[in-house]
Amino acid sequence: MAKSFDDLVKRTTTKKTRSKAARRTKELLGELLLSEVRQLTGKSQQEVAQTLGMKQPSLSKLEKQDDMQISTLRKIVQALGGDLEILIRFSRGSVRIDQFEPEHRRSRRERAGELQAV
Repeated sequence: MAKSFDDLVKRTTTKKTRSKAARRTKELLGELLLSEVRQLTGKSQQEVAQTLGMKQPSLSKLEKQDDMQISTLRKIVQALGGDLEILIRFSRGSVRIDQFEPEHRRSRRERAGELQAV
């Protein structure tokens, strides 16, 4: 009778090792290149470039850049069917930044009041 891979792993590794491997797998899945995200959505560079109104080589160049404008990244993510959120992680918690989202912008007075309350 054939044994499953999961059974083999359970027999040959400790619970601690399996837990560590699961955490690392989760980290790696959360760290993808923009081109990998596009591929996971099943879209080609040509399809995304056409949606954005640009040529495929231009999108290829953007996918390889180490740095780009947030507005450009947002457009690419939206063309892939997603939404871009910017999150800052601190030891005490996380903060979502919405200043780059025109539809969610709040007045400076509202934000200043919230900062004073913290």
